[in-house]
Amino acid sequence: MNTIRLYLRDHSRVLRHRPEDGQFLAMTVVLMTMFLALTGLVADGGRYLDAKQAAASETEQAARAGASSLDVSQLHAGNIALDPASAVTAAENFMTTSGRPGTAWVVGNTVYAEISYRQPTQLLGIIGVGSLQITVTESATDVSGNTSEG
Repeated sequence: MNTIRLYLRDHSRVLRHRPEDGQFLAMTVVLMTMFLALTGLVADGGRYLDAKQAAASETEQAARAGASSLDVSQLHAGNIALDPASAVTAAENFMTTSGRPGTAWVVGNTVYAEISYRQPTQLLGIIGVGSLQITVTESATDVSGNTSEG
């Protein structure tokens, strides 16, 4: 317990403190900051993982939507090939409609889709982390008219 001693000498007051004064307050501030940071990691980390999974699901579906865009002229010739322009448009339209615009591209018969955005934090903002980056890239390939993950 902190003690304050007052000594009266020649009608003057001398205030004496123990060396431990203030250490409890400093320790409490440090521990509370650590507790809030840990709570923020749990709460905002869970929200981050949920958002990343949702973005992965949307990106997979966008890639599949793009992979179903076959080149009609190639189909008439008996070949199965993607129409790259319509595949990119279909994938990007899907991502925009689902609420997270992204980019898409085609390499061979594979459509790639990517969503990238910043997820705002709730508790980690207390320690200066205002948002977390989420970037997900998925692909789909159309083989013989069947769309599957790549």
